[in-house]
Amino acid sequence: MNRPTPAAASTTLRCMLLWIGVLALSACAGYSPSGLPVGTPQAQVIERMGPPTGRYALAPAGERLEFARGPMGKHTYMLDFDADQRLLRWEQVLTEKNFYALQIGMSRDEVLRRIGHPSNVRFLSRQQHQLWSYRYDTPFCVWFQVSLDTSDKVAELGNNVDPQCDDLFDGR
Repeated sequence: MNRPTPAAASTTLRCMLLWIGVLALSACAGYSPSGLPVGTPQAQVIERMGPPTGRYALAPAGERLEFARGPMGKHTYMLDFDADQRLLRWEQVLTEKNFYALQIGMSRDEVLRRIGHPSNVRFLSRQQHQLWSYRYDTPFCVWFQVSLDTSDKVAELGNNVDPQCDDLFDGR
């Protein structure tokens, strides 16, 4: 039986690791819109990034597409297109700056248009509110929460402890 020499085995292992790295990087290619130039057609963006998780009209004409990303939902990209469906700009919207720009009384639709769909939704029966929670990149173990009243208006805003952190610290 022919056994590979140590040098040949080492070369084979290096080649396999290189291919694994290439595959991993190519899987991430559509994660963010970085590298997409202004003017890119909407169809080309969708081909690269996959189907949008939300669509919102822009005034006076145009459309905003939402691309929520996982696995923990810490990134949501909003891409704005003109009336000709050409890319104008994009932004990763799950940031404290965008959270703190939200206001009490704002509509559910305006929250969606600004920061997209939440990572988690719960109903608070006592207050009769819907609670939207957003995970985001932060060095702290918190998520941002938006409480919507029965008329779908923002009633409360703020940070709270992310329950996934409780699970980590409880040893679960």
